[in-house]
Parts: sequence; C-alpha cells; structure tokens
Amino acid sequence: MENPVALNRLSENTVFRKGDVFVLFGELFGRGYATGLLDEARRAGMDIVGITVGRRDENNVLRPLNDEELAAAEARLGGKIINVPLMAGFDLDAPAGGPTPTDLLANMTLEGWEQEKLDWDHLAQCRDIGTERFTTALKQVMSVLDGMIADGRNVFFAHTMAGGIPKAKVFLVLANRIYKGRGSRHMSSQALLDSDMGKLILQNFDEVSANTFKHLIDFSAAIRERVEASGGQVRYTAYGYHGTAVLIDGHYRWQTYTNYTQGYAKMRLENIAKQAWTDGVKATVYNCPEIRTNSSDVFTGIELPLIPLLLALKKENGGEWAAEQWQACEQLLADGHTLEDVFLKIGNMQASAVMSPFYDFSAWPMANSQEQADLTIGTSNEITQMHRDSKAMISDLLSALVVEATGQLIFAESSNPSAPVQWLNHDIVARRLNTSHQKSATTVTGTKFSNLEVA
Repeated sequence: MENPVALNRLSENTVFRKGDVFVLFGELFGRGYATGLLDEARRAGMDIVGITVGRRDENNVLRPLNDEELAAAEARLGGKIINVPLMAGFDLDAPAGGPTPTDLLANMTLEGWEQEKLDWDHLAQCRDIGTERFTTALKQVMSVLDGMIADGRNVFFAHTMAGGIPKAKVFLVLANRIYKGRGSRHMSSQALLDSDMGKLILQNFDEVSANTFKHLIDFSAAIRERVEASGGQVRYTAYGYHGTAVLIDGHYRWQTYTNYTQGYAKMRLENIAKQAWTDGVKATVYNCPEIRTNSSDVFTGIELPLIPLLLALKKENGGEWAAEQWQACEQLLADGHTLEDVFLKIGNMQASAVMSPFYDFSAWPMANSQEQADLTIGTSNEITQMHRDSKAMISDLLSALVVEATGQLIFAESSNPSAPVQWLNHDIVARRLNTSHQKSATTVTGTKFSNLEVA
C-alpha cells in the first residue's frame, strides 16, 4: 500500500438492529478499543456473544474458564461466552515431550541471545500443532455459534486478537530496553529482528494478530452463507495500527510510533482483509489512532501523538464540549504547567531533524535509532512529570475519547464499508466526537480555547 486510505465520512448504522448478533472474537480484558464497539452494539440492541482464550493450569495445559471465571467474563462482556479455549499463537505448543518455543527462549542469556540459533524444523512442528489446536477449537466454537444465530439475522464479527509476546525473561528485559531504554540502556530494535529470537517472535505475532482473522473468516463461511441466503448480512472488522495522521504545524500529517515491532503482523492483517474483499467478503481493517491500553503502555511515547487530538477537536468545528475537554486536560497538569507547554514539547519533537526519516509511510515499520529513542522517550517522560498525578494523565482522558469515537465510526461504517483497509485519522475522530456531543455541533459563545493556532 503506497498511501493511507482515510475514512472521511460520518456514516450511520443502517443494517444492525435489535436481535442481530455481535460476535467479539477475542476475550475482553481491561481497557481497549473493543469497549467502544461493544457500546455501539449494545445501543443497537444486538445480542452479544464472545469467546475466551481460556486459562493455563499449573502444568501449562489450556483449559476452559471455571464457573467463577465464566461468570465474571460474561458480566464484563454483557453477553454469552462460548467456553471453548481459543488461545492463539504457538509459543507454548510443542510435540509431546519436546520443548516449547518459550522453553527455548528461556535458555537464552542476555550475553549470548544474538548468536543463539533455533531449530526451525522443531519450531515449524510447534507452529503446526498450535494452528491445529486453534482451528480444532474454532470448529467447535462455530458449531455452537451457528445454533445461536437465527435465519435472517445480521452478524457482526469483530476481531480483537493481538499480541503474541512470549513470556521469556530474556525477551522481557530486551523489550524494556527497546521500548523504554535511553542512553546506555537503549537497544536497537533491528538487532532483535535480525536474531533468531526476533524471527520467532515475528512468527508468533503473525499467528495471533493476523492469521486468526483469516481463520475467523474461513471457519465462519457456513454461517455466512446461511445468513446471507436467508436475507441477512455479515460483516468482519479488525483493529489495525499503521500510523495515524495528526495535526502537525497546522496540517494533518501521517506519523507513527517507532519501533512498532508488531507492524509486520498488522500489514499481514491488512492483506488478509484485501483478499477477503476480493473474494466478496466485507472484511475491513480499521487502522486506529494511538491510545493507551494495558498492552500499549509498554511502548513509552506511543501516547504522544494522541495529545494533538485536542488541536483537532478545535479545528473540526469544536464548540463548548470540545473546550471542556481542553479545560479538563489543563486541570490534570501540575501548577506552573499549561497545555501550551505540552504542545511546545511535542511540537519540538515533531519538528526535530531526528524525526524526519520516520515520516516516510513507505518505509514503515522502521527500526528505532539511539537519537530517536532518546528524544521520544525523553519527551514522554518530561510530559508525564508535568502532570499532577502519573495515574491521571491527559492521554488517559483522550484515550477514552478515541475509544468512543472509533467504536461509533467502525460500527456505522461497517453497514456499508467502502474499502478493506481504512485509516481513522484525527480529523474524522474529532468530527465524530464534536458531532456526537450536541453542544459542540457549532461554536458556542464564550467557548475558551488556548491561543494555539491550529488552522
């Protein structure tokens, strides 16, 4: 893909209604994009169905949820969970008596991991076993799900599976250096990708974040054909990340967090959607803006592009409600600090010659560099220190707004999707929020924004 295809319209839901079925293909944990989409499905009166990744017992054997876990998961979801473990990835799979990929990584040391070589024939067996385990369970899930969907009902499959980081101590230490390290603690992300450890992790990312989307589309084919034959419609969505256009020096410009190692799997996810689209299946990957989640918090600095959303709210016909968001964010800063101070730091980082090479969309995902990591992580730490409380951040407030907006945008657009891959940039996110909150539909007399220019 040479250029991002941006969503530029505010659609309305014209398909999904009470009694239709919303399937969350990924267990709901904590904060994340999926909560916004679920809110829209509930608002439409859809029946909510979820799955579980299961849990591991003391012997590392995958099991279903117990009664207490199932009750808690269903309460969190607000729907019925099909209790068949659908754990993706192969990091804990192996032939009987053989080591798992995680076992192999656990034997590596901080001193020698770059030179360590893995047995790729053995790992191929592990991957095949993991795929067979997953698809066998998926067949069971689809059999149960088929009985939960009446003829003529519309179905919305929302894929949310992502990740795949193996729980190996050596990698967790290295990841901390790649994503949080400055100065002498910095580590090149390319060094990881060039190693056998990195190549293994990229494969596991593919299995979790991308290939599960293809399995979902393939193994739900019978349901899709039956639903469509009875007059219903079926949609598939997935969450991507491939950079975002944010306001930089008054103009929307594509930028990205570096280094986003999972980016290779996200591009594979996009290609799966493109192939499905070619095959006549309405499957769309929505590349969403950066937010803070339980998983993204490992990437120090990923929250920085989120803060210019305040500028977009103002630019996109922001009114009283938008001004209230500025004021709420200002109040999170410690005495002596203002939003102007925050934007100055972000603007200086964005304008730095150090960052210029990373604005090349065609080169994504690029490896990190010492200077880039020092600047990004340093700016993130400085802005964090400007807050009254590190547990109450501007990025938390804005993340919740992005979750709200992307849920509305994806749900509505999926009635009549226009492309297999679309970017939800800050302009459309701001327009959605300003339109959704009635007070901000027009500029209100007395609204007070910062004096920052955003035109």
